[in-house]
Amino acid sequence: MKNKIFNIAVVIFGITTISCQKNNQDLPNIIVVYVDDLGYGDLSSYGATHIKTPNVDRLAEEGLLFTNAYATASICTPSRYSFLTGKYHWRNTTTWSVGNIKDVSIAPGDAGLTIDTSQTTVAKELKQNGYATGVVGKWHLGLGPTGGPDWNGEIMLGPGDIGFDYIFIMPATADRVPCVFVENRQVVGLDPSDPIQVSYGDPIGDTSTIYNLEVETGTVVSYDSRTRRKNDVVSMHPSFGHDQTIINGIPRIGYMTGGKAALWQDDQIAETLTQKALDYIDRNKENPFFLYFATHDLHVPRVPGETFVGKSRLGVYGDVLLQMDWTVGQILDKLDELKLTENTIIIFTSDNGPVMDDGYLDGSYENLGGHTPSGSLREGKYSAYEGGTRVPFIVRWPKNIKAGTSKALFSQVDLLATLAALTGNTNADKLAMDSRNYSSVLLGETSKGRQHVVQQNMSSTLSLVKDGWKYIEPTDKPQFNVYTYPKTDMGNNTEPQLYNIDSDLREQENLAETYPDKLKELEMLLNQIKNQTAK
Repeated sequence: MKNKIFNIAVVIFGITTISCQKNNQDLPNIIVVYVDDLGYGDLSSYGATHIKTPNVDRLAEEGLLFTNAYATASICTPSRYSFLTGKYHWRNTTTWSVGNIKDVSIAPGDAGLTIDTSQTTVAKELKQNGYATGVVGKWHLGLGPTGGPDWNGEIMLGPGDIGFDYIFIMPATADRVPCVFVENRQVVGLDPSDPIQVSYGDPIGDTSTIYNLEVETGTVVSYDSRTRRKNDVVSMHPSFGHDQTIINGIPRIGYMTGGKAALWQDDQIAETLTQKALDYIDRNKENPFFLYFATHDLHVPRVPGETFVGKSRLGVYGDVLLQMDWTVGQILDKLDELKLTENTIIIFTSDNGPVMDDGYLDGSYENLGGHTPSGSLREGKYSAYEGGTRVPFIVRWPKNIKAGTSKALFSQVDLLATLAALTGNTNADKLAMDSRNYSSVLLGETSKGRQHVVQQNMSSTLSLVKDGWKYIEPTDKPQFNVYTYPKTDMGNNTEPQLYNIDSDLREQENLAETYPDKLKELEMLLNQIKNQTAK
């Protein structure tokens, strides 16, 4: 009798195991390619005529291209936060400053982890659903406690604490120190005898080469003359703010000393990150995986690899744009090689709109040659206008999505709930405060998208888009970001703004006085959204 019961148990266990394996095999792989500072008009699939992006075009031809999709902010940290958590970043109270612009949601290089470890995240949710979870690329959501981690030891409080199994990241941005990669919880290639020191206050150490000769410091810096700065040390000069420690000939934001063996090479960042992404796909090809692949391109400092230098004939901006497209092609080729294409969801998008001179005199604006990164939209990164947050958004899943174009209103804040629903969560709408399940939109089954989207600009001014209308709330914050070239109109105005973006996409005619009832309606709705509390 005992043997009979044992045999039945073995059979049941075997059936259950086979069923679980089958369910796991049916789950799609998910890759989110999150490009940095990519404009709505930067891709040939979105109308660019002065440059060709064949690999992204291939995604568009084989997938669903959205013309009305939005990042949640026109700056990087809050967009990434909202995508991963399903919660608008402006609901938080933590802000920082950039120059004379206060209350900015751009995390400094020594920010602690900005995502509470108790929060639901895309990575946590997919991990619970049986996925391997990996992040490769730019992070810029803080590491460690406030003030940053111990760069010379085990880095606690990071992606590994919010659901990611594998981590290979740039801690913040390439223009901020420390200029090192972090793999899992360790700085890659660090020599213990040459420890890293980082400061976002006073200069530090006796080997921190400083661009700004006028800085007052009691420390010794290995910088001896303007001639050396001009001829030997500096290969890219700053236009604003990037005037502290020089690494690889490029002045950065913040002071760093030590860690020489661990420093990245700027012209190899794209290649390094791409290879890590390909290796991750190789290692996880037998089971469902989620890869958040956040490119450094097109962010400053723009240093294309040797293969791409001069290739675009549109200056360094065009060169790194082609480099980003190559990166996408490598991912697509790897999926084809491993026969994973059919059941892999690829989502391609950007964290915000484009910017030219964003702290470095790299000639981006001067060499555009007729290319218009924002396309037909007004302004770009940092702005409340459409060019700041309306971004390229393409999704490909050959098994379930027909190729085409969608005009549905979609927001990146809904990716958490939508991906959760697509992978089996029947309560996806309850996972996060602001994220809702729009899987039918992502699959192209309906063109009825979100009722409205909320946008945030650099100075945390909010906008609301609904039914072809756009409302920008009044504010006394500065109108222009004067630290970019050309200077960016951030959309800040002491008077409310109302635009019909169906008929006036470039937001030229403020209709606030002409349609007071519509203005009041959208103002009340935005205030209602702002005052919502978590259930």
